[in-house]
Amino acid sequence: MNINKYQHTGQNTIVLAEEPTKIKDLYADKNDYEVQLQKLHQQMDELQSMMYAHNRYAMLIIFQAMDASGKDSTIKAVFAGVNPCGVRVHSFKRPSETELDHDFMWRTTACLPERGTIGIFNRSYYEEVLVVKVHPNILTDVQKLPIALTQNQEKVWQQRYEDIANFEQYLHRNGTKVLKFFLNVSKKEQANRLIERIEDPEKNWKFEEQDLKERALWPQYQAAYQDVINQTSTQNAPWYVIPADDKKNMRLIIAEIIVKQLQALDMAYPLPNPERQAALKQLISTLE
Repeated sequence: MNINKYQHTGQNTIVLAEEPTKIKDLYADKNDYEVQLQKLHQQMDELQSMMYAHNRYAMLIIFQAMDASGKDSTIKAVFAGVNPCGVRVHSFKRPSETELDHDFMWRTTACLPERGTIGIFNRSYYEEVLVVKVHPNILTDVQKLPIALTQNQEKVWQQRYEDIANFEQYLHRNGTKVLKFFLNVSKKEQANRLIERIEDPEKNWKFEEQDLKERALWPQYQAAYQDVINQTSTQNAPWYVIPADDKKNMRLIIAEIIVKQLQALDMAYPLPNPERQAALKQLISTLE
């Protein structure tokens, strides 16, 4: 699997409409898919255990996407085989009144992963240059910013891109590897999944009428995502644009990327010095 073709590090400008939403299957059948995913689960679990013991790195994984792109199910499927003690998942909904009384990155900063763990953000601070950009009244009417700071909104977005990029560089310099996934679903496939939520009573709870209002703003959201990817892709915090029309392909690609990035970290299990080893061996007799 060539995972580099999904990676964007800011060296080239991308046109989101030209990025694929579907690719040729990476699996022969359902059984083959499950075998591949299970192998990746095992590798990820072993690497995360080493990360925990090494205790010098953390990993922050961000999932952003349009509604019905499969964020929840992908997080569940990709991390199903990893020891939950080493994983923290945070889903960010509409900000609370308390969160709105702080800067736009406050609520997510409080949830960053500690060393030795993988932190997963289902949506993130990127909502502030996506949803808020598509609905700029949030900036002026909801976020309680000084009026003088919101008069030039294009300047606001550019400053937020810079703040986010600088923040992610700061995380990198402190040992947190940042991976960002945009699940690139087509408008047609999104419609199919929304219809399924309506037709299946057990999935009705996932559907909100607001989803249709947001779908009507598809071009604005696509433009916002394209700007985000182009403005905040860096070598140390790349964006991965993942074809999302087929969930199995999407999960295999994401799991492969995470495994490769964990393997690239300079980690090892801590080994005792000879004196410590000798002292430990002497304790065996007390256990026997």
